[in-house]
Amino acid sequence: MKTFRTARMAKSDYEALAHFRYQLRRFLRFSEDVTRSHGITALQYLLLLQIRGFPGREWATVGELAERLQAKQHGVVSLISRCEAAGLVRRGASRSDRRRVEVTLTRKGEERLERLARVHRAELHALQEANAAPEFAAFLSAKPALHSSPRGMRRTRKALSSSERALRHGL
Repeated sequence: MKTFRTARMAKSDYEALAHFRYQLRRFLRFSEDVTRSHGITALQYLLLLQIRGFPGREWATVGELAERLQAKQHGVVSLISRCEAAGLVRRGASRSDRRRVEVTLTRKGEERLERLARVHRAELHALQEANAAPEFAAFLSAKPALHSSPRGMRRTRKALSSSERALRHGL
């Protein structure tokens, strides 16, 4: 990980980061509670989401899922086994490479994911409406400022306010 030494963090930078982490934690807590109320764990939901949301296809390999979940491969194998036992996923050998295991959603897994994804999307919209989410985009778009001179940082701060406006208006 690179360390940037161009400018000291301002109080407002710490406040934005703290607020971002607070809102992120609130959302994660919401996710933990809602998934539990639907009979699965937050990790099981994330596995289903990563399978369905994998770019370009309806399945993912164990290694790809480990990367997307930022977990150890053996832990993901255990998670897949629990989801398979619950009837949420199935795994099978790839037709193109029999050494590779492809994990897909079952109908039950698709239905559970659909319900939960709708609830999560509604919560994200609610956060955005409550102006809790705009700071996420503003904080994340501040990264280039760390590479710039203090003069460049002023331009980035201007851009941040326009990013916030765009996010508030749903763009």
